[in-house]
Amino acid sequence: MTDDAISTPEAEGSPASLRVLRKRSQFLALNRQIRVSAKSFMLQARDRDDDDPTIGVGFTCSKKVGNAVARNRAKRRLREATRLVLPDLGRAGWDYALIGWQDSTADRPFADLLGDLRDALAKAHAPGRRPNPAPASPPRRR
Repeated sequence: MTDDAISTPEAEGSPASLRVLRKRSQFLALNRQIRVSAKSFMLQARDRDDDDPTIGVGFTCSKKVGNAVARNRAKRRLREATRLVLPDLGRAGWDYALIGWQDSTADRPFADLLGDLRDALAKAHAPGRRPNPAPASPPRRR
């Protein structure tokens, strides 16, 4: 297992292992694919179309969510929800990004957050679901 894989005792018997997305290009590829709005976050998903059976997952929160403490708390909650739900409901060979929202990600009851993730995954994998057109992103400033 790679050093960026999420490993827990509960997940050892899970159907697929999780790996963390870290590169900007991975997030940009997700932005051009399936997007599902939930009450407490935005889920982006894409099929990588490769032979790698792992599930890729990334987390992000903009500064609109709050200061560093608030953003980190929101991402911790998203990471834990993902650890509990994604090994069973996520698809091998897919990447997912969870984008935290101001107030709702950190303040929503955890059971509701788990339900939001289950519902968002069901919508993302619904038959006939097609990628959303993504707006052209501005060039990155250096």
